[in-house]
Formats: sequence, structure tokens, C-alpha cells
Amino acid sequence: MTEIFLDTETTGLSPENDKIVEIACVETSGLIPTKRVFHKIINPKKKVSEEAFKVHGFSDDFLSTKPTFSQISDEFLSFIKEKKIIIHNAPFDLNFLDNELLRINKPKIQNNEIIDSLEVARKKFPGSSNSLDSLCKRFGINLSKRTKHNALLDCELLREVYINLVDAKEPKLSFSSRDTEVRIDTSSTAKDYFKKVVEISEKELSLHKDFLKKDLKKNFY
Repeated sequence: MTEIFLDTETTGLSPENDKIVEIACVETSGLIPTKRVFHKIINPKKKVSEEAFKVHGFSDDFLSTKPTFSQISDEFLSFIKEKKIIIHNAPFDLNFLDNELLRINKPKIQNNEIIDSLEVARKKFPGSSNSLDSLCKRFGINLSKRTKHNALLDCELLREVYINLVDAKEPKLSFSSRDTEVRIDTSSTAKDYFKKVVEISEKELSLHKDFLKKDLKKNFY
């Protein structure tokens, strides 16, 4: 199964009035990154609210040089097509994405394979804080790089969180038994062979000493 971990950053909190400024999608296969990533900073053609700027740090001047959502929409839709999508607090991101698509006369995202990791967390830890930050702390995931909200970094953090939420284990290197099998002969004959002590006669010891003396004289004199 191919999955997409998706996250967005926006100009504010209203899907109807605010716009997307960043989209990140990290593709995985069996929750292992495939190294395929979709990441775009977007010109919303709308002023970023003060509260949103404090969250992600994207200024109006910085965003003014970036492509619009319309310009990146086809590439985005192609990237997520027919894949399982995992989002933390999915309604928030999907509402923004659907409104952006409607503004450019494109249909809403049609995908029955959308998983809201926030709902998964709420079922597993009812009554607890289940924000991405809280879950990272719960699972001991390093948050030192998260000084600002960044969609691409959040996708990777979400992947690590989700692996812990569903108790998945990343596959480790494995070798076939045929490649690593060591055959040990445990028959009585083999055991007797390794236990056998060969005794040397006095005559053989004397001959061996004479040989060593002659060999030493030949090499040193």
C-alpha cells in the first residue's frame, strides 16, 4: 500500500476566507519513505494574518514570488491520486484544499482512503492532548527542529507518530535462512571425531627433535 502524509500551512484559520501558503506530501510504501516528495510554497495573493505568521514565519514579501495554487494544482492532484492519505486533523486541511480547488473550478478531493490520525489518537488516548506536539512528546520523537511550523517537517513527524499510533514496526534487514544456515553434524561419528585424542609414541617424539635440530643448523650455520 502506498501512503501520502499530507500537511498544509495557511494565511489564517478560515477555509472560506483564508488561503494555503504551503503544501507538503511525503510518499511512503508500507510507511517507509519512497523518497518521492511533493512540496510547494504558494503565493496566496492574500495577506498573511499576524497569528499565522507567528506559526509558520512566511511573510507576504516572501510569498509574493511563489507560484499560485492554480499553477501547482495539477501536479498536486497527480501526486496524491489513488493513494491512501494520512492527515492530522484531516477536516482542517481538506476544507482548505477543497476551497482552493473550487476557486479554480476543479472538483473536490475524491478519496475514500483518507485517515485522520487525530481521530486515531483520540481513540487510543481519550481525554489526553493529541496535538502533533503532544504525541511527539508522548512517543519520544525529537522536536528540536520544530522552531516554526513547517509542512514538510510536520509530515515526517506525523509519519513517526502514526507508526507509533498503529503499533507498526519498520521492517529491518532480513536474510533468508538458506543464506545464513549453518549445518552442524551432530551425529555420534562427528562427536567422536572431535573428542578423539591422538597419542604420540616416544620414538616419534625423538625423531621430531632430531629433525628440528638438523633444520636449525641448516638455517643458522
